[in-house]
Amino acid sequence: MLPESITAIVARNERWTGEAATEPFEAGWAREAVVFVRALKEPAGAAPMAWIEISPDGMHWVPEGTRLKMPTAKDEIAVARLTCFGNWLRVATRFDAGAECTVLVTIHLKA
Repeated sequence: MLPESITAIVARNERWTGEAATEPFEAGWAREAVVFVRALKEPAGAAPMAWIEISPDGMHWVPEGTRLKMPTAKDEIAVARLTCFGNWLRVATRFDAGAECTVLVTIHLKA
């Protein structure tokens, strides 16, 4: 039997500046998650660290502990692998003034 899986696009062609985060995604049924962040355009300024956040309700967020470096070039991909993450997931980051990145963020989940 094949495990159930899904790919969720949680940010598509979004220009991230300042404080940024993906839409929340309900993933409590999944055993594992892989998150990909791809730069769709050449990023400007310093690439910050991003982090995974978890939530009990999709509204109140805490850092999960996993961090990933935002892409530094067009089509570069950052990745995070997760287990034991509860129900709600999102990716968040904070850019310095003048820095930005246009992103595609996907969450790949397996039961």
